Amino acid sequence: MYAKVLKKLNILGGNTDGVSSDKSFAENWQSIQFRHHLYDKEWDVYGIDQFYENNKELYGSSKDTFYNNLLEHYFSNHEHFYGQDFYKDWLFTPFKKDSEDFGELEGCVEESEIRETVQGAEMEFICIFYSYGYPDHYFVCLTDADPNNPTVYSTDHENYFGEIENEGKLEKFLDRYMTKEEFSEVVKEYLERKFGK
Repeated sequence: MYAKVLKKLNILGGNTDGVSSDKSFAENWQSIQFRHHLYDKEWDVYGIDQFYENNKELYGSSKDTFYNNLLEHYFSNHEHFYGQDFYKDWLFTPFKKDSEDFGELEGCVEESEIRETVQGAEMEFICIFYSYGYPDHYFVCLTDADPNNPTVYSTDHENYFGEIENEGKLEKFLDRYMTKEEFSEVVKEYLERKFGK
């Protein structure tokens, strides 16, 4: 896996210790560990008003502790809907005979239609992220010509693989996510603008 991709994953909080040059992209991606969700740079401060209301005394007495608690709360493996994206690592091989999901897209979309957008010898995929937004699934083709920095494709469960968009190379795609520091800055600006303090 491309060194710049690994660096970005580490900055975002991913553990890439299991990545090795002798593994396939799928094996490497499945070895990565995230202990928290990710937030993209278009994130709309979901839940911040409620978090502030629940912790406004702390906000008044110790902003540092408030923001530390906020990061601990948001960057955890929680079940709250905050507009986050989820790291995923499941294989999707609907055109591979004898695979668990062979034929799953039958009657919905043809392999030839997917090939109009997706570059790869075989239409076999790994889901790398899932979100609550639109589109809500992000995939990489396992036979991408550049396995160290493959192209990311998006689709949505409403029309699964019927509509596919090229989201660019993985290295660039990862730029859409905020670090904890960037997340804190967004929240600080929002609360200072809203409450003037």
